[in-house]
Amino acid sequence: MTAKREITVCHKVGLHARPAAMFVRTAMGFSSQIKVENLSKGTDTVDAKSILGVLASCVNQDDRICIIAQGDDEEKALIALCDLIERNFDESL
Repeated sequence: MTAKREITVCHKVGLHARPAAMFVRTAMGFSSQIKVENLSKGTDTVDAKSILGVLASCVNQDDRICIIAQGDDEEKALIALCDLIERNFDESL
């Protein structure tokens, strides 16, 4: 099975620097294969466990992304990653 979620990144720098590192660190905590695609810019799907891949996806504030997970813990991975984004990477908006 494959699970996916679309979500808007509201963080002021998007998925760059510290938020990107937090996103990758969270993704690496799961055994599932996890990809991310920047729907707003139409970039290629990248490995969510690769800091270079996530940075290359050029996710800026208010960009819509799709997180795709496949594996035994795919739903848990999506929940954790979406929660991180919804919490604005533990920073205030």
